[in-house]
Amino acid sequence: MDSQHGIRLLLLGYLSVMASTSPTFHIDYENNCFRKDGQVFRYVSGSIHYFRIPPEYWKDRLLKMYMAGLNAIQIYIPWNFHEATPGVYNFQGDRDLEQFLELAGQIGLLVILRPGPYICAEWDMGGLPAWLLQKRNIVLRSSDPDYLMAVDSWLDVLLPKMKPWLYQNGGNIISVQVENEYGSYFACDYNYLRHLKAKFESILGKEVVLFTTDGNSEKELRRGTLEGMYATVDFGPSSNVTKEFQAQRQIEPKGPLVNSEYYTGWLDYWGGNHSTGDTAMVAKCLQDMLTIGANVNMYMFEGGTNFGYWSGADYKKKFKPVTTSYDYDAPLSEAGDPTEKLYALRTVISQFKDIPQGPMPPPTIKEGYGYVPLLKNGALLEFLDVLSPFPPVVSVFPLTFEHLKQYFGFVLYRTRFPLDVLKPTPLMAPRNAVHDLGYVMVKGEYVGVLEREESLVIHVTGRIGDTLDILVENMGRLNFGADFNDFKGLVRNLSLGPIILEGWEIYSLDIDGPVRMGWIQSMIRDKPQKKQHSLVASTGPAFYTACFQLPGPNHDTFLKLPNWTKGQVWINGFNLGRYWPAKGPQKTLFVPATLLEASRPNNITLLELMEAPAKRWALFIDRPILNGTGTKRTVTIVLN
Repeated sequence: MDSQHGIRLLLLGYLSVMASTSPTFHIDYENNCFRKDGQVFRYVSGSIHYFRIPPEYWKDRLLKMYMAGLNAIQIYIPWNFHEATPGVYNFQGDRDLEQFLELAGQIGLLVILRPGPYICAEWDMGGLPAWLLQKRNIVLRSSDPDYLMAVDSWLDVLLPKMKPWLYQNGGNIISVQVENEYGSYFACDYNYLRHLKAKFESILGKEVVLFTTDGNSEKELRRGTLEGMYATVDFGPSSNVTKEFQAQRQIEPKGPLVNSEYYTGWLDYWGGNHSTGDTAMVAKCLQDMLTIGANVNMYMFEGGTNFGYWSGADYKKKFKPVTTSYDYDAPLSEAGDPTEKLYALRTVISQFKDIPQGPMPPPTIKEGYGYVPLLKNGALLEFLDVLSPFPPVVSVFPLTFEHLKQYFGFVLYRTRFPLDVLKPTPLMAPRNAVHDLGYVMVKGEYVGVLEREESLVIHVTGRIGDTLDILVENMGRLNFGADFNDFKGLVRNLSLGPIILEGWEIYSLDIDGPVRMGWIQSMIRDKPQKKQHSLVASTGPAFYTACFQLPGPNHDTFLKLPNWTKGQVWINGFNLGRYWPAKGPQKTLFVPATLLEASRPNNITLLELMEAPAKRWALFIDRPILNGTGTKRTVTIVLN
C-alpha cells in the first residue's frame, strides 16, 4: 500500500469518526420517532413568548420550565416586532432573540422554532407587519409578488441569524416550522408553501427538519402542508388521544406522533369570561399522549403580557379584541409563578423521564403598595401641538392609519359642522366604518363613542363651523381568519343626518414618544397642579398622572384602577397596555419590578378615554384579578 493511499484511508476514517460524532437530529420514519445523535428522542416541550416577557425575567422563566421536566421550548418570532419599519431591523434589548436562545441553551433546553412569517399567537396581525397594507390590495400569505418580496427580504435577514443555532451546527434549534396553521387559511396557495420551503432550505440547509402545524382534521392537514415538511397537529385535552392523532396518521403514515400545540388553557377577550383549563383533564391527556409515545408541546407554558398595543383580535361573528393579559391559565402564570397545573404536569412528566433534581424556583415577590392619587393634567385636545407637532393631513374623506403610515395607537379626525344642527341629529357610521373605537367630541366636549359593529349612531347638536373631533383607537388587528387586511381608523365615510361629512383634518398622534421622554412630568414642574381631588367625574380623552415613591424595594405588583373606564397606562414611560375594567374580565395589569425604581420617584400616566371617576386613585395590589373578583392586602404608599 503506497503512502498516498494510506493517507486517504486515514482521512476517510477521520471523517467517518467526525461524522458519527457530529450533532444530528432527524426523523426516523421506520421506527416512528425522532433521532437525536442517533438515539431515539422524544420531546416534552412548552411554548413561551420572549416578546411577552421582560428580558430580565427570561432566565427565571426558562429555568422554571426546565425544572418542570421539559427538555425543549417552542417559540414564535413575530416579524412585526423586529421590523416595525420596512428595512429597519431591531434585535436589541427585549428583541434580542439570540440572547434568549443562548439562555435556553445554557439551561439545557432545546428549541422548536416557529419563525412564520405568519404566527397567529393572538398577536397584532398574526405577526405580519401592518406596513404591508400600504399596498391596499395585497393578498397576504400567498404568492402575491408584493407579499413574497417583503417576506424574502425579512427571511434573508432572520434565517442567517438562526442558522448557527441549528442543532447540527452546534446550537439548540432542533426543528423549524414553515408558516403556521395554513390549512385554516382561505388561500390554499401551494406555490406559496413551495416558495417558503425552498427559501428555508436554501438558507438553513436541506438537513434541517421542517414541519407544519394544523388542526387535526384531514382537510386542514392536506391544505396546510407539502411533501418534505413533516405534518404535525394541534388539539386540546381529549379523552381519546389515539383518535385525535388519526388525521396526522392519514397524512404521515410513518414518523413520530406530534401535538405541536396542546392547549393548557385559552386566551381572554375584552367583554368575555376569563378562560381556564381543567387541571386534572390537562394532566390526564398529557399522560395519555406520553403513554402512546407522542411528542408534545404545551401551548402555552407561560403566556405573559401584551404590553403596549401588541394584542391582536379575532373575528367570531363579531370583532373580539384580546386582553392585555395573556395569562392563558398556563402552568406558569402571567407573572411567571408556578401554579397547581405546573406541579400536576410535572408529576405526569416524571413518570416518563427523569426530572431535574432540586427545588422549583419560587415565585417572584409580589407587593401591594397601596393607593396613589392621580391628578388631571388636561384633555387630550389641549396637547395636540405636543402629540402631533406636524400639520394635519387634509383630505376630502377620511384616510386610514395605514395611509398615514401610523400603525398603532390613536389618530384624531377633525371636521366641522356643515350646517346648523339645533336638534339632536344622528352622527352615523356604517357597520364597518370605525376601526375600532371612535371617541366623539363636539367643540371639545365629549358626547359618546362609536364602536365597531356595536355602537354606530350618536345624536349630536351644533352650529355651522363647530369642530367635530373623533379620536380613533386601534384595538389590535385580526390575528386569525381569512381577512387580514384589517385597516384601522375611519375606513368609510360618516354622515350627519343625510349629509356625508367631508373636509377632514387628520392628526397622526405620537403619545408614547412624549410620555417616554417625560413630557407630562416636565409640564407638571412648569405648571404646578392643585393638590386636591375633583369631586365630580370627568368625561372624554384626558391625561392623569401621579408621582410616587415606593416605601421599600421594587417588587412585582399589579395595577388596579378602581372605577376608571377605559384607556392606556404608562409606568415610568413604559406602555403597560390597555385597561378596560368597565368591560372586563381583566381588572388588573401586571407591573414587573423591572419597571419600578426603589431609589427615586416613579411616574404613572393614564390616558383615560371615556370617564374618570370623581375619586381618582390607582391601586397597587399583590395579586392579579383576571376574572373580576378578589380582594387584596395593601399598605399606604409614600407620595412624593
